[in-house]
Amino acid sequence: MAKKQPGYSIFLVLTILATLAAIFTLVPSSSASKASFLGYKANCTFAPISTGICLLVALVACRVRGRRFMEK
Repeated sequence: MAKKQPGYSIFLVLTILATLAAIFTLVPSSSASKASFLGYKANCTFAPISTGICLLVALVACRVRGRRFMEK
């Protein structure tokens, strides 16, 4: 097995953090100031939009990691 390049870890961590952030935006929270677009009080009031943005960031980071750092 070949050693992976140093940037691989950065994109892996970015993928994991963006995915966790997407999940976190959907978690209900009673301390939220307003209801989200989904109709309940979530950690993020822009829940479906912010979730999509976080998942898009995770997807892009995963694609870059796969194309740039993985050997063929």
